[in-house]
Amino acid sequence: MTIGIILGSIRDGRAGESVGRWVTEQSQNREFDYTLIDLKEFDVPLMTSATVPMAANKQYDDERVNRWSEAIDACEGFVFVTPEYNHSVPGAFKNAFDSLGAEWAKKPVAFVGYGAAGGVRAVEAWRLATANFSMPDVRNQLDLNLFTEFGAGGFEPTERRVDALKAVFEELEDLVRRYR
Repeated sequence: MTIGIILGSIRDGRAGESVGRWVTEQSQNREFDYTLIDLKEFDVPLMTSATVPMAANKQYDDERVNRWSEAIDACEGFVFVTPEYNHSVPGAFKNAFDSLGAEWAKKPVAFVGYGAAGGVRAVEAWRLATANFSMPDVRNQLDLNLFTEFGAGGFEPTERRVDALKAVFEELEDLVRRYR
């Protein structure tokens, strides 16, 4: 079974790239197959289709959205690696999330947030959005502070973060087993 690690920032010079790579490295040699899904590689356009995504039957007006759909549909669960922008979720990630429907339904999700306040407000906003698709969410989360956990080389995790992420993976894997 595959769990997608979604890197939800598309900005140039994004801090999340080192976080996404670290989360992916930490996921190796686990029972589940984890794969990094970099939102930036999909170039998902603004959602303008007249067809509501849940009614689209996974067939969208734009080939980029179809590629995004296939990548998300292939996963049984997710880890959202999300920055916090203006006390909430990043617009490009929210648009990409909103562009799909059934691909998300009832699939478990975990969160790794980062930002000036650890990304906690973005994660809370994601919990509301994912609830709409009945996505069970992991109670544990990782909250990474840009001022204390990032240096010249990007994200610089402490050993404590390794153990915390392991707990997130274990809880997510339990949910995937239960819901799939």
